[in-house]
Amino acid sequence: MTIPRLVIAATKSGSGKTTITCALLQALLQRGEKVRSFKCGPDYIDPMFHEKVIGIPSGNLDLYFTDEELTKSFFLKDLDDDMAIVEGVMGLYDGVGGITQEASTYHLAQTLDAPILLVLNARGMGRSILAEIKGFLDMDQNHLIRGILLNQIPASFFETVKPFLEKETGIPVFGFFPTCKDLTLESRHLGLMLPDEVDGLKEKTKQAAGILEDSVDLDGLLSMMKDFASEHPISGQAFETIMKDRISEHMADHADANEQIPAPTPKVRIAVAKDRAFNFYYRTNLDLLELAGAELLFFSPLKDKTLPEGTDGILIGGGYPELMCEELSANGSMRESILKAIKSGTPSLCECGGFMYLHEILVGMDGKEYPMVGAIPGKCFHAGKLVRFGYAEFENEQTKSKIRGHEFHHYDSESNGEDRLATKPFSGRSFRCMHEGEDHLWGFGHLYYASDPEFVKWFMECCRKKKSRKGML
Repeated sequence: MTIPRLVIAATKSGSGKTTITCALLQALLQRGEKVRSFKCGPDYIDPMFHEKVIGIPSGNLDLYFTDEELTKSFFLKDLDDDMAIVEGVMGLYDGVGGITQEASTYHLAQTLDAPILLVLNARGMGRSILAEIKGFLDMDQNHLIRGILLNQIPASFFETVKPFLEKETGIPVFGFFPTCKDLTLESRHLGLMLPDEVDGLKEKTKQAAGILEDSVDLDGLLSMMKDFASEHPISGQAFETIMKDRISEHMADHADANEQIPAPTPKVRIAVAKDRAFNFYYRTNLDLLELAGAELLFFSPLKDKTLPEGTDGILIGGGYPELMCEELSANGSMRESILKAIKSGTPSLCECGGFMYLHEILVGMDGKEYPMVGAIPGKCFHAGKLVRFGYAEFENEQTKSKIRGHEFHHYDSESNGEDRLATKPFSGRSFRCMHEGEDHLWGFGHLYYASDPEFVKWFMECCRKKKSRKGML
């Protein structure tokens, strides 16, 4: 497939990738282009910004979670005659462990055979810009860096430095983005503010797109992308085909691994918490549950009074419950509904923010203690620092099943659980965590279901058993 595609990378975090990505997405939309977006790495928030701009869910591509074949299938899913923009993570070559290239933005660009636009924050720099660019070009063994964009420099200096850099590097400098404090996306303790919390986000994005139209050679950039796509077509198996094959290898009563899995009738109904407090979900996780026969019922622990009718399973993902403790605690009807369902054997997956919500007490950012669901004894409290940050593989040592995920939180618990062994990649450091039983898994880890098809099978079977028990009552 000749899909025009581009990876927006940077020399380091904080270089302006998200602002420039959103501005480019908006500019392409205003030009009438059909565009899809992705985020390299496990970040939840950047894809939310992409979705706000283009109105279509963005996806995560992460080569620690999935192999190259499967990652490419996620990329190709739903792409037709669209073009694709991929926002990188950290610095271009920063991978697992900090000193490897595994799962880096560059590793992803290699996998997708995609050209790279290197964003460099050039504020306060002169000739030193050349040294930084040359260092990045020197490590580019596949010659994927096909353009430069300079961030936070004035137009007057850009006109001076552009011909100099192009002569010295042979790489086109497509443009610049001036310093615009009003367009800077604000951060909080866990990263960017959520899109709905940014005043006038759409107007800001349109303003940024207008600046990009004036300061960047978008015609030249698009031409480069299309020429590259013609020279480097991309192919791969469809997401549904790969995942049906992989899930079927683990599904009971399906001897033929290539047989398509018939969706159960009726489908199991999984209640998924989604509101301002809980909104961190990998698109692929939800797709996998649906592929395995789930009907997803979205509900709000903030506003709804009970779980959706006919709930066979519960999924409560991450988010910012610590910022909405008073509202969550005040909704006693929902807390009671969830606790009653859990006690009656309704299967549940609760990750990070969802795990925090299950505690007896959640200490808010205001320092006050708020009663929560009460399925987990003790308190969840602010630790004042990142706790157990980063990728990990979570193993059930009895069943030997392993699933990959990551942790990114400033909270800790008096009852983290000890049912799984988490092992960090590269360093091999390990620690015990999570509460696991026959029908539940709760913990701080954000899990990526495609890294372990057995996990999808297990949870779906739990939900089917619950539905079957209800049918016999």
